[in-house]
Amino acid sequence: MSHIDLLIIGGGINGTGIAADAVGRGLSVHLCEQNDLASGTSSKSSKLIHGGLRYLEYYEFRLVHESLQEREILLRKAPHLIKPLDFVLPHHPGLRPAWFIRLGLFLYDHLGKRSLLPHSKRLNLTESPLGAPLQTRYTQGFTYPDCWVDDARLVIANAMAAHERGAHISPYCKVVKLTKDQDLWHAEVVNQLNQEKFSLRARAVVNATGPWIQEFFSNIVHLTSTHQLRMVQGSHIIVPALYEGSQAYILQQTDGRVVFTLPYSQHLTLIGTTDVDYQGDPNKAHITPREIDYLCGVINDYFKKPLSAAEIISTFSGIRPLFDNKGHGKAQSLSRDYALELIDHQGQAPLLSIFGGKLTTYRKLAEHVLAKLKPYFPQMGPDWTAQAPLPGGDIPNADFTGFCQQFSADFPLLPPALLSRYARQYGTRAYHVLAHVTTLADLGQHWGGTCYQREIDYLTEYEWLTQIDDFLLRRTHLGLELTASEQHMLQQHWQ
Repeated sequence: MSHIDLLIIGGGINGTGIAADAVGRGLSVHLCEQNDLASGTSSKSSKLIHGGLRYLEYYEFRLVHESLQEREILLRKAPHLIKPLDFVLPHHPGLRPAWFIRLGLFLYDHLGKRSLLPHSKRLNLTESPLGAPLQTRYTQGFTYPDCWVDDARLVIANAMAAHERGAHISPYCKVVKLTKDQDLWHAEVVNQLNQEKFSLRARAVVNATGPWIQEFFSNIVHLTSTHQLRMVQGSHIIVPALYEGSQAYILQQTDGRVVFTLPYSQHLTLIGTTDVDYQGDPNKAHITPREIDYLCGVINDYFKKPLSAAEIISTFSGIRPLFDNKGHGKAQSLSRDYALELIDHQGQAPLLSIFGGKLTTYRKLAEHVLAKLKPYFPQMGPDWTAQAPLPGGDIPNADFTGFCQQFSADFPLLPPALLSRYARQYGTRAYHVLAHVTTLADLGQHWGGTCYQREIDYLTEYEWLTQIDDFLLRRTHLGLELTASEQHMLQQHWQ
């Protein structure tokens, strides 16, 4: 049996980011994910590429600096998936003083080099339209820029980048056993869809299993880690739009947390997140009544328009696998930084595990992983990903607006809503989706909304799509657009 250089276990943002980086340096790579790509924490985030303003309170200056730098890099790498977003921070008189917030925003403006986003500003909420949705007691505030991201599509784009350079990507393939055989790792893998088994041999293994990292050590590799992981649940709710406009709000709380409200399509608002310690199976995470009450209470403390639990359209909960080097403290105070643990055997067969991390810094984390593995692969190439666009992101000057105008002009007979969604989700690869399409009939069967058979066929052929729920929930978010009957018809056809 031939062997590969690097086996990556875990198909979230860290795993796919490392796969893309490693194969671009000349390593042979195989990535295995037990479910669909991005099916875990990576698709259950607050959808933000940001520096982490509140991390400054915990003196996480290096993490904020790195995150702000990565924000600019990722905006250029994937201008279709990542877009600037104005955040409004109402000043709550009973919480952080205004001077303290101004100081934090000054640091936020200057800790990272910026060329694409403006500086923060002070706001008079009684005069600005941005204050209109808020209760009248909030008279002063601030605005600053950060970025929104389609987190699941970002994972897919990295998997595509890896695959197109020669990596093997295997969703729904679970590594069930990992043993060292002389200077190689021997992995036994089970295809979760058909129960077929196969084996892999690799010179090195990266454990990017996120919340499943303890299961990995206990049940798969049978080793003990020296690092401590703390699982924290973050839950979100999706509701009818709370306000007009494309701005987001960051809402301070008396417990030290902050809650975001984010525009989520034209007619919805995403609200989150919570920080609750979690024990048990990460697959079974779900929002609790207490979390729902908490998020609705935050909204009702700030906005004029009241919100009740009955208005919630959808929810999702993700488990953040946070590196806990303190072993105590509130969940929201835990660092979002990452730690790398390297275990080797007399300089051979390294096993590198990732603890913690955040969406924004995945690319830099991948560089640090490859730096750790460099002694085992001295032939590997240098850092390269900072300047390379992700698939679909090769838009001249990262001018997404200009791209959308040209894309719409090239398909005048197709619905604007469909073209807008395709441009945002696929970037320049939208031309591949619409290859040989000129009229609506060329898109094949219509399943409702902007859902057509052509897109399903494209995702099946090029993006490892095998399950209808994956298509509706993560790959397109059409589960929020199609009616229940439309989804049922699509599921019946899929079978």
